[in-house]
Amino acid sequence: MLEAAMQGAQQAGADTELFQLYDLHYQGCKSCFACKLKGNNVNGLCAVKDELQPLLEKAVCADVLVIGSPVYDSFPTGMTRSFIERLVFPAVNYCDYASPKIRKPIQCACIYTMNAPENLMQPLRYDTILGENCRVLGIFGGKPEMLCSHETYQFNDYSRYETAVEESVRADIRANRFPHDLQKAFELGKRLVQKAKE
Repeated sequence: MLEAAMQGAQQAGADTELFQLYDLHYQGCKSCFACKLKGNNVNGLCAVKDELQPLLEKAVCADVLVIGSPVYDSFPTGMTRSFIERLVFPAVNYCDYASPKIRKPIQCACIYTMNAPENLMQPLRYDTILGENCRVLGIFGGKPEMLCSHETYQFNDYSRYETAVEESVRADIRANRFPHDLQKAFELGKRLVQKAKE
């Protein structure tokens, strides 16, 4: 899904980079408040020096940021949440919440893949839970978008796993619905770059 979004962004003229959060060693926000010290020089960037900091620097300087995550137990991965904490909290202005400390506006979006069918989004409150993760990215300006891919194909051999899901059903979804999800991701990437140019 992220690769499809990147292809759309590239078609709109953007240079793109893909990062895998699981390749990095880092933690979530530690409430050190270095970004809230009077006279600090972190310029809206998390002050904790670890493997995530260079990625955070790239993110706050980007025109477009798309974050992708599978959904585990109703939430994005812990690595994703930790990234969002470290990205967003330094931008929060404790003196004036309406004037965040951002270097530039960033068009943002979240892409989620999940086992749950689309008709369970509201009963499971995924629209609220996942929407909130996306909403906080609005601190960078604009209205963040959210794209979900449902009933994803999880295993190469379903017979090896405990699951009530029929492999043939998921294979059909992957063959017939997932290409549409990829097209939506492509259009999302393209649209965000076009918005960033406006």
